[in-house]
Amino acid sequence: MQHKLLNILSLLAATSFALTACAGNAPAPETEPATGPVDNGAHQESSAEYTSQSVKHSDPATTSDQRNEVPFNSQALDSYRLNTPENIPAAPVSDSTYSQAGSVESSVAPDPYIAVPLLIENIFAHADSLYKAGNTDSATTYLERFRVIKPLWAQWENRADSMLNEFGKTRAEKAKEFEPFIREIQNMNRAKAAFSMVAEAADSLIALVPGDSLSQWAKSQKDIAYKNTLEKAQKEYAAIKALADNQAQFAEAEKQATLFQMRYRDFENALHIQELIDYIKGLASATDEAASKYWESNNPEKALAKADSLMQTEKFAEAKELLAKLKFSKLRKEAVEKYNKLADAFCTKQRTVTSQLFGKAQKQKDSAKKKKLLQDAVAPLEKCLTEFPDNPQKQKVEENKKFLENEIAK
Repeated sequence: MQHKLLNILSLLAATSFALTACAGNAPAPETEPATGPVDNGAHQESSAEYTSQSVKHSDPATTSDQRNEVPFNSQALDSYRLNTPENIPAAPVSDSTYSQAGSVESSVAPDPYIAVPLLIENIFAHADSLYKAGNTDSATTYLERFRVIKPLWAQWENRADSMLNEFGKTRAEKAKEFEPFIREIQNMNRAKAAFSMVAEAADSLIALVPGDSLSQWAKSQKDIAYKNTLEKAQKEYAAIKALADNQAQFAEAEKQATLFQMRYRDFENALHIQELIDYIKGLASATDEAASKYWESNNPEKALAKADSLMQTEKFAEAKELLAKLKFSKLRKEAVEKYNKLADAFCTKQRTVTSQLFGKAQKQKDSAKKKKLLQDAVAPLEKCLTEFPDNPQKQKVEENKKFLENEIAK
C-alpha cells in the first residue's frame, strides 16, 4: 500500500500545476483553459500593453510586489496562442514521472486536465471497492493516506503560480520584441501582397524562434497569402489563355505566359504554367500566316455575318472555309463557336440522309439491293467524320456507322 501511494504521489507531482480539484478548504488556481480561436486572418491589433493578473497563492520567498510585477497573460500574444491541448506539441515525460509499476514512463507528457482527475477518481474507486468487499479498515486507511496529501496542494499551486509568472514574462517579452513583425505580416496580408513577400517575412520571423504559438501563426499567414495569390494568379492565367483562345493573339499570349511563369514560380505545380505555354505554342505553330495577314485589311465582323448567312442556306463548304480563316482573327472565339454549330448542323443533315436510306433498306426484300442501300447509308456518316472529325455528334455518328456495318456483314 505504501509503495502504491508513493507512486501516486510521484505522478501527482509530475502534473502538479494544473489540478482541477482539491481536498478540504484549500483554494485552487484558475483551471479553465483558454477557449478563444487562434487568429487566422482577421487579426486584432497587437498591443504592447499587458494586463496584470494577481497571483492567488505565493511562494513564501516571493513578495507581493514581485508577484504582481509580471502578469500571467499577454494581450499581444493571446491572439496567437496555442489554446487547446490538441495544439500543444508532445514532449517526453521527465525522469521524475513513474508508472504504477515503478518504472520511468516513456510516453508523452499527460494532459493534466485529464490525467489528474482520472487519477483521483481511481483513488476513490479503489477505496469504494475495498469498502464494498468488506475491508472497511483498509478503505479507511487508504483514504486517510489520500487526505494527508492536503498540505501539498498549496505548495503545488504556489509552484504553478511561480512558473506561470516566469512563462508570462517570457511571453510578454516576446510579444513586445516581435510585435513589429506581426504588424508587418498582418498589413501585407490585408493588402493581399504577393505570396513570396509574405513568405519571406514569415520565414524571417520563424527563424528568430519567436515561440511555438507565433511560429504556428506565421505559418498560417503563409497559407493565407498563398490562397490570396493563387486566386489572383488564376484570374491572370484565364486572361492569358483567353487571349490565345478567343483573340488568336498567340505571340502576345506566349509572351505574357512566360512573364507569368517567372512571377509565379511557387505556383507551377498548382497552375501547370508550362503546359499553358506549350498549349499556346501549339496554337501558334498551327497558325495560317496568310489568314492572319488577311484580317489586317479585311473586316472580321462582316465575314462572321456572312458565314452565318452561308450556314442558314446550308452552304456548308463555303461557311467552313470562311470560319476556318476567321479562327485566326480577333473574333477567334466567335468563329470557333459558329464552326462547332456548323459541324453539328452538317452532321445532323448527314444522319438524316442515313436514316432515310436505312428505312428504304429495311423495306427492300432483295438482299443485294438491301445491302447496297445499307452501304449507301454509311457514306453520309463517313462524310461527317471526314469533314468535321471533332464534331459534337461524333460518338453517335460512330455508333450509327458501326451498327450499319454489322447489318451489312450479316
